[in-house]
Amino acid sequence: MAARTKARTRALDILFEADQRDVNALALLEERLTDRESRAGNNPYTAQVVRGVVEKWADINAALTDYSQGWTIERMPAVDRAVLRLGAWEVLFNEEIPDAVAISEAVALATDLSTDESPAFVNGLLARLSEVKETIV
Repeated sequence: MAARTKARTRALDILFEADQRDVNALALLEERLTDRESRAGNNPYTAQVVRGVVEKWADINAALTDYSQGWTIERMPAVDRAVLRLGAWEVLFNEEIPDAVAISEAVALATDLSTDESPAFVNGLLARLSEVKETIV
């Protein structure tokens, strides 16, 4: 598994856990970075993703809400929410990652961790964000 793929998985774990525990994702990230047992600190991209998602939280949630036809963020499965936030940040705000790679990685996470319908949903929504990102950012 590539280093950035592992970093995304660790970032997803933090975003998901923060959502489930209703705690601040940055505080949870800092806790993980100082914990010697945690592997979150093994790749700086984990922290970059979590910090980026939190920094753009309102913009990401607005974009997901606007383009997820018939689905509110609260109605989405928690894993899908975390995957979509991570993927949306990469598509909309991280110029280092090509959109196709960001979408593919998010779909892979959804395939591994969520429902059978989730990969298609994640793919469609992130592809739409990629198409309209010039109007969002």
